[in-house]
Amino acid sequence: MTAPITIDSHDLSRLLDSATPPRVLDVRTPGEFESAHIAGAYNVPLDLLREHRDEIVKHLDEDVVLVCRSGQRATQAEETLRAAGLSNVHILEGGISAWQTKGFAVNRGAARWDLERQVRLVAGSLVLSSILASIAAPRLKWVAGAVGGGLTFAALSNTCAMGTLLSKLPYNRGASCDAQSVVSQLVDGSVS
Repeated sequence: MTAPITIDSHDLSRLLDSATPPRVLDVRTPGEFESAHIAGAYNVPLDLLREHRDEIVKHLDEDVVLVCRSGQRATQAEETLRAAGLSNVHILEGGISAWQTKGFAVNRGAARWDLERQVRLVAGSLVLSSILASIAAPRLKWVAGAVGGGLTFAALSNTCAMGTLLSKLPYNRGASCDAQSVVSQLVDGSVS
């Protein structure tokens, strides 16, 4: 497999102002997208992209730039789209975090925690509470071990089961984001 092709924030900004801008697909959760996103980006959450990739790929003729918080989910989305035969795919280097750090504008909505931060909170809370509770019930230390094992597997496989579960919570769902509305937006060229 070839390495993903990345594009830095300055180059993306220049391309967005060109006569033929790329399609920017933001693969974060709708809640994260509503918090801050690049103007003109389409919200296509990673799970939705995976489930409806063939239908979505049919409507992506121009260059595509994938965006997430830091690049991990965009890399997974890039693999999904390339497997479906799309070759004009790039990843925003450093994700929306790098975009904002370099001073580029974003459309802002209600502030929400990034999914990665939520994972750190839940995993850390599980480890801390299970270790403290293991004073009374020693077998609870294995909960901390299981969380550590899960985090190790997440790093090695570049996936995150806890993140996937958290993304399904109402807090992260935000506005409705379904395959039909995403495809309609891609066909019309409209962004909600």
